[in-house]
Amino acid sequence: MAQTTQLIVALKQTLKAHGKTYADVASHLKLSEASVKRLFSHKSFTLQRLDQVCQMLEIEISDLVQMLNEGACHRLSELTREQEGEIVSDLELLLVTVSVLNRWTLDQIVKYYNITELRCINHLAHLDRLKLIELLPKNRVKLLVAPNFRWQENGPIQRFFMEKLESDFFSSRFNKEHEQLLVINGMLSVSSNALFQRKLERIAQEFDGLNSDDTSLPFEERHGTTVVLAMRQWKYGLFGQFKKPSE
Repeated sequence: MAQTTQLIVALKQTLKAHGKTYADVASHLKLSEASVKRLFSHKSFTLQRLDQVCQMLEIEISDLVQMLNEGACHRLSELTREQEGEIVSDLELLLVTVSVLNRWTLDQIVKYYNITELRCINHLAHLDRLKLIELLPKNRVKLLVAPNFRWQENGPIQRFFMEKLESDFFSSRFNKEHEQLLVINGMLSVSSNALFQRKLERIAQEFDGLNSDDTSLPFEERHGTTVVLAMRQWKYGLFGQFKKPSE
């Protein structure tokens, strides 16, 4: 699944490099633009459809795979725990890191946050040394992370967010138009649990695809959005007093 995601990302990058849009793809495939957007967000291309889009771009699927292989070795899928520790030890650096991963520019960061341009550039240089980004002329930023980039499981940054931001995140009543909280409970077998976890992974991949698609929109039309997906075998401790003692 991860390779499929990367292949679709490579296809989108190639479309952009050729100046092609979803509307162009829709016209070529004789589909609606909404249907094409779903193909990209759901990563649901058949080989025939993929080949048709490649023909439109006058390339072969093998060219796409080669581009994927050439780029993969230069892109980070994760940082080391030591590198994450460097970032999380400086709250301002962490803020800049999260911002650039969400494709904010230098101008947008200093306009929105109380950070001087010089300090922001220093933080960007730090991220450049970590190979998370490439700091280009005029302080433009090129991300060097892979499509499947994730923080270390139970690493410094994940623990920081769990410990410091959990109460702040859940302080909302989740009753606004752009918010939703679902709490579901049931009895699942091991196989059903595994199946549902795979579905959650696909939802996360779809979120990444939409996030990537929306980078073409004006900054003012994009809003910081956080999704928490969690699943575990768990019984609410409050009910423990009603449990019969083991025989």
